[in-house]
Amino acid sequence: MAVPMKNGGMKKSKVLFYVLLSGITTGVGTLVGAIVGQISETVIAICLSFAARCNALYCVW
Repeated sequence: MAVPMKNGGMKKSKVLFYVLLSGITTGVGTLVGAIVGQISETVIAICLSFAARCNALYCVW
């Protein structure tokens, strides 16, 4: 994602900020997923079915 932003004329410091920000949110999401995944297999199934439903709705729109 950094190359298109840099080629579009964005400053290096701003590109670095956005790249780091996206990396932090990915790490937080991974941590939350690991915690929720420890609860039970039913919770994992509900989360995956919700994600699949959201993806299907996005594709239809």
